[in-house]
Formats: sequence, C-alpha cells, structure tokens
Amino acid sequence: MTDQWVYPRWIAHRGAGKLAPENTLAAFRLGAAHGYRMFECDVKLSADGVPFLLHDATLTRTTRGLEALGHNASPTAGDHPWSALSRLDAGGWHSRAFAGEPLASLDNVARFCLHNGYFLNLEIKPTPGTERHTGEGVATHAARLWQGAAVPPLLTSFDPEALEGAQATQPQLPRGLLLDTLWKGWLETALRLGCVAVVCNHALWDAASVRQARAAGLRMLSYTVNDEWAAQRLIALGTDGIITDRVDLFPPAA
Repeated sequence: MTDQWVYPRWIAHRGAGKLAPENTLAAFRLGAAHGYRMFECDVKLSADGVPFLLHDATLTRTTRGLEALGHNASPTAGDHPWSALSRLDAGGWHSRAFAGEPLASLDNVARFCLHNGYFLNLEIKPTPGTERHTGEGVATHAARLWQGAAVPPLLTSFDPEALEGAQATQPQLPRGLLLDTLWKGWLETALRLGCVAVVCNHALWDAASVRQARAAGLRMLSYTVNDEWAAQRLIALGTDGIITDRVDLFPPAA
C-alpha cells in the first residue's frame, strides 16, 4: 500500500470541516461540492453493534432530542441502540439550515463514497472501555462494505488497542496510527500494528520525524491544517496527506 499510495493529498475533516454539521451525510455532500474526493470521519459502535459517525463519547454537543430517548437517558452514545440514535437531530446544533439532519450510519456513508468513487479515512473512536471491540467491529463492517472495492478505507485511531482489534480481525485493511505527541515508542508501535501511515498533529512533522517515518516505509498525514503557511510547510517536507476544515480555502485539485 505504501509503494502504491492512491489516496488524495487533500482530505476533508469530518466531511466538510465546520461548514456543515460534522460527520453527517450533509457534510460529505458539501465537501464533495467543493471538489473533495477523500473524507475523514469518526466511527463508533451503538449498543447493538451498528457503526455510526460521531466524534464525542457523548451526544450532548452535536445532537438534539436526547430527552426523547427516555427520562434521564444516558448521554453516552454507545449506551443506545441504533434504532434510538437514528431518531436524533444531528444538524440543528450547527445551524437552522441543517436542522433535522440525522446521524450517519457507516453503511450509508459507504454507499455514498462507493457510488461516487470517493476515498475514506475512518477514525475509530471507541466508547471508553470498548477499544478492542470497536476496532474489531468497525474493521469487520468496513471489510464487508468495501468487499471487492479497488481502494479500501484507511482505518486510523489514537488508541493502539483499537488498531490491534482491527489488525486481528481484518489484517488486509490499511491502518494508521494517530498521534497528538511523539510519545516514546510511537514508531515501533506503528510498525508492530502493521500500519501503513502515521497521522500527526501537523506541528509534529519536521525534518527529523519525516526522516524517521520515511525510513520505516510509513506514509505521513497531518491534522487539522487550516492555514496556508502550514499546508505549504507540510508539502515542502514531503508529507502525503493534509486533513483540513477549510474545504472553502484549499482547492483539492491543486
């Protein structure tokens, strides 16, 4: 996979950055309208094992209607079955224009991407305490949904245990280790997990870290790059992927 890296350089963060409600199909459509062909999104499991898109462990920031799930309903998303989660409003918090937009299931996102020839970076976001189980579940569903596809999704996570679950269950799917610091052993961990890429906070990439990753045969991606000077620095360093909120600023074909 690293020798034949087919993923685009420019990747829309959570669908369309901050221009639409994150991790919804509305965001994916808006990102696509700006010319983006690859999207990053966050995936976790419902209580009954359905993979769906949500960044936070709780529902409070990006959904409305929690009270409809019952008196004193748990704010933790993973405590609820998909039948309940699918009834929530995941767009009204952003703006009135998106009110009523539902949470997106991975099935629907896969259908959208596969039908349009788009690429996907699935960040595995486990509910705390379900790290390996979530890695296994997301990988299993992704393998089924992308069976026979020319390019599978790139599975990434900050949590090595989640990546271990993905590796054990579907070793053929490409994986990437997410890093917010270059903690001791990061490179060895990425190699142990059979990763093809490392996805860093963009400020972590410099000549030394790029040299380490390249020598190990790893591709280099960055989050979340919203300034032109930062993007130019990463391109000059020779990194491979840029995750951005600014789908309105960076033309992905450039």
